[in-house]
Amino acid sequence: MTMRILIGDDHPLVQAALRSALSAVLPDLDVIACQSLDEAIGVLTVQSGEIDLILWDLTMPGIQGFAALFILSAQFPTVPVAIISARQDATTIRRAIAYGASGYIPKSLGLPEMAEAITRILAGEIWMPPNVGGRGSIQSADVELAARMASLSAQQLRILAMIVEGKLNKQIAGELDIAEQTVKGHVSTILRKLGVGSRTQAAVLAERLSFGQPNAT
Repeated sequence: MTMRILIGDDHPLVQAALRSALSAVLPDLDVIACQSLDEAIGVLTVQSGEIDLILWDLTMPGIQGFAALFILSAQFPTVPVAIISARQDATTIRRAIAYGASGYIPKSLGLPEMAEAITRILAGEIWMPPNVGGRGSIQSADVELAARMASLSAQQLRILAMIVEGKLNKQIAGELDIAEQTVKGHVSTILRKLGVGSRTQAAVLAERLSFGQPNAT
């Protein structure tokens, strides 16, 4: 049975390392490499039922941080998403798991360890580095807020990410190729679901979940 894994990482060396690690344990493997969220969504829209796992970097072009995790989970809920990142702090790792990731794989892992981690995730385990202790535990308020974020549609999450970037409705409409009135409707729904009264408050909440840009690749 062919195992299909989508890798979202714009660094060719990382893609090559992942292919090598995966090929060592999954001889019948089909790897699809994507360099942007839009490219990944295009592949998943056609092949989501055939993709067994998404490996996603936290700093991809166009949309960064946990925004892509929320969007992918919202739009393709049956496909597990594991984070692969240079960040190794306990807070980021625990947040990723709390926000729905199926695993968290540091890029510093050796290829055998990467292969083992991915194999265990494919088997249905939630995997994170064993040396992540109690430090960086997630506040209950953040878990609750993450649940509210998860209630947003994929399109609303994309719009929220653009609000965090400071983009106006007209700019958002142009980039998403939708009517400005449609954007306004989505913004109203976003504010209602998040329980806030302004775009600024929504952006602050989103940033609190590290929805913006982590400081490492």
